[in-house]
Amino acid sequence: MRPVADLPAKMTMVLAGLSLSRVAVAHRLGVDKSVVGRWLAGTVHPSEHNLARLSQVVAEALPGFSLADWDEDIAAMAHRHELTLPGAHAVPASPGNGSLGAFLETARFELEAHAGPYEGFWRTSRPSLLMNDEIFHDYGLIRRRDDGLVEVRMGGSGLDFSGYLFPVSGNVFVSLFDPLGRSPLTVLCRGVALPRAMVLDGLLMLAALDSDRTPVAMPILVERVGDLAGDETADLAAYRAMLDERPKPQEPLAEAAIRERLFRGPFLTVAGAASLSRGSTGQGLKG
Repeated sequence: MRPVADLPAKMTMVLAGLSLSRVAVAHRLGVDKSVVGRWLAGTVHPSEHNLARLSQVVAEALPGFSLADWDEDIAAMAHRHELTLPGAHAVPASPGNGSLGAFLETARFELEAHAGPYEGFWRTSRPSLLMNDEIFHDYGLIRRRDDGLVEVRMGGSGLDFSGYLFPVSGNVFVSLFDPLGRSPLTVLCRGVALPRAMVLDGLLMLAALDSDRTPVAMPILVERVGDLAGDETADLAAYRAMLDERPKPQEPLAEAAIRERLFRGPFLTVAGAASLSRGSTGQGLKG
């Protein structure tokens, strides 16, 4: 069978337009949901038999849809079936040709093509800033929203962070914010090329909860603990349950490996006394 051009984007558009999750599609086709995930990620092309069966599922909601429709140009396909093109609402329109516009254009493509491997439930491991040799674990979920953005929820230690994930240039950027503690977090991890991420290794940047709110960068490990059900309500309930149940990762790293990674060197901090940050009143007074 000749590969269909832009099939991942076309499948994403069709499934989103019909509100069909990959779990629902996998159930209807009798395949594992990871297989559907690989089709959507573009790492595996479905066989002609499976694509024909998928076409039948789509035709139940879009009368007249056939196997031949996949070969149609994606814009014409969207127009004829009254579907929304992928990315049309995922990221705001680029504001000109500046650096922000370039990032948004990159993010639009990367979200469509490379966010799939990171969807699921996760456990983080990070060193304590205040207690020597202690490791803190947070639990959370990563899921693609209907508008194309990738939502991140992380909780632990009485805080609940929410934000967004952007896979860019082989890395994973996550920006989180806790509305209760008014605490932003930034996480940068090395990404994966395979269709299912199991462990992410990266850096966490935050303001410490000391009296000076000292800026700190530290190592962080993120391990998969489960897969999404594909139902938003069920997934959020499972996320909240994880905060109490604290499940183990699916392929847990050895405790020694975690400690070696997290405590291999001093944290990078910008302490108040040693900081070069300065201000001025504009009238000669500095501090």
